[in-house]
Amino acid sequence: QVQLVESGGGLVQPGGSLRLSCAASGSIFSIYAGWYRQAPGKQRELVVAIIRGGSTNYADSVKGRFTISRDNAKNTVYLQMNSLKPEDTAVYYCHGRLAGYDYWGQGTQVTVSS
Repeated sequence: QVQLVESGGGLVQPGGSLRLSCAASGSIFSIYAGWYRQAPGKQRELVVAIIRGGSTNYADSVKGRFTISRDNAKNTVYLQMNSLKPEDTAVYYCHGRLAGYDYWGQGTQVTVSS
C-alpha cells in the first residue's frame, strides 16, 4: 500500500504562484505521475501527467503557466503553478500507478481570489 501526501495549497491572489508537493511512501512516480483537480460542481480533470523519459501532457488551460517536476530519489512530485487565475480554484490531487493499482492523495485546496 502506497500513501500519497500532498501539501502546498492555500489562498493566493490572481497572478500569484503556488508550489504543490506530493510525497509518496514508496517508489511510485518514476514511470508515471499526474496531477488532477476538481472544482465545485465539476468532474475531476487532468491537469498534467508525466511519464518515464519526461514526456508531459498538460491541459490546455494550464499550458505555459504550470510545470510538473519530480524527484525520484525523494519519491516526490511537484506542481509549480504561476499566473494563477480564479478558475484554477479547485482541490488538487496527485495520482500514481503501481502494479496496476491507482493511488490518490487526499487532495489540497487551492483558492485563487482577491
